Amino acid sequence: MSLKAGIVGLPNVGKSTLFNAITKQNILAANYPFATIEPNVGIVNVPDKRMDVLNEMYMPERLILAGFEFTDIAGLVKGASTGEGLGNKFLSHIREVDAIVEVVRCFDDNNIIHVEGNCDPVRDVDIINLELTISDLEIINNRLEKIEKKAMTTKDADSLIEVEALKKAKNALEQAIPLRDIEFTEEEKIKLKAFQFLTLKPIIYVANIKEDELSKDDNDYVKSLRSYAKNAKVIKMCAKVESELSELSIEDKEEMLMMLGITSSGLDDLINATYDLLGLKTYFTVGSDEVRAWTFKDGMNARDCAGIIHTDFRDGFIKAEVISYNDLITCGNENKVKEAGKLRIEGKDYIMKDGDICHFRFNR
Repeated sequence: MSLKAGIVGLPNVGKSTLFNAITKQNILAANYPFATIEPNVGIVNVPDKRMDVLNEMYMPERLILAGFEFTDIAGLVKGASTGEGLGNKFLSHIREVDAIVEVVRCFDDNNIIHVEGNCDPVRDVDIINLELTISDLEIINNRLEKIEKKAMTTKDADSLIEVEALKKAKNALEQAIPLRDIEFTEEEKIKLKAFQFLTLKPIIYVANIKEDELSKDDNDYVKSLRSYAKNAKVIKMCAKVESELSELSIEDKEEMLMMLGITSSGLDDLINATYDLLGLKTYFTVGSDEVRAWTFKDGMNARDCAGIIHTDFRDGFIKAEVISYNDLITCGNENKVKEAGKLRIEGKDYIMKDGDICHFRFNR
């Protein structure tokens, strides 16, 4: 399943350093604007302790974790919506992702250039929000100019729904309210989906702080960002530290976390939060040859989830043999699950649940 989270922010706030940590790729992380022009794309593994348990239980030849794409998009600046700093190109890259991870600098350092001259998280977020808003408004105005008069004349139901949805969106954006914060009907959501509006995409903020602040309470910059973000999640981390942690073994990583005075990696928190933000869940296939976590969208049925493995599984779907992960752990092994009557036979319309362990039957 191809779902993408895009990492955005002003130039030099730590986006590429964070991307290095996420994907363990050595991409360019330089102290000047527009070091990244073409987006860098990488697959990130989703931390899941259940996989460790299944690995010990089945001792497979291969262990494959769930994953999704992170895209590092070049830094935006004022005027991006009108082409400033190659802005139109960068905005088009954001339009292609499913969720936004916005990195915000929350520390002072005279040795690292800030494109606006000084650190101010709320101002920085406002700059990006404004550019995304202007870009969305331009699309809305152009579309309304083409269809509004015709829709009112013909009274075509579909066209009228689209016009009303666009007007609602326009009114919100003109009040500086991102579309993700507006309630739309299901019909309106369908009409708006095709436009890939930037402010409609779900968002997480990363407060990038200094190493010596990791074990401390939020600094004033982080506090102001949390207050601004309202319902959006804010993950506090030091991108530089996360990049260093990503190069270590599990044992060395745990030792470094202890030295830093923290119990977990901010990167793990970000990956899991982004996974949830995208509405993603995990099911498992298990055996001596392979234990694998498969990513699916919440609400998908068994037949469509089978198709994630291979289209033949979907087209020839007969049934799914399903065991709950919790039942497997409680009972101890598959045979005991069957003896307890907890192995379920589900049809194509069964809505898959996070942690389901599946064996699909299909016509070849």
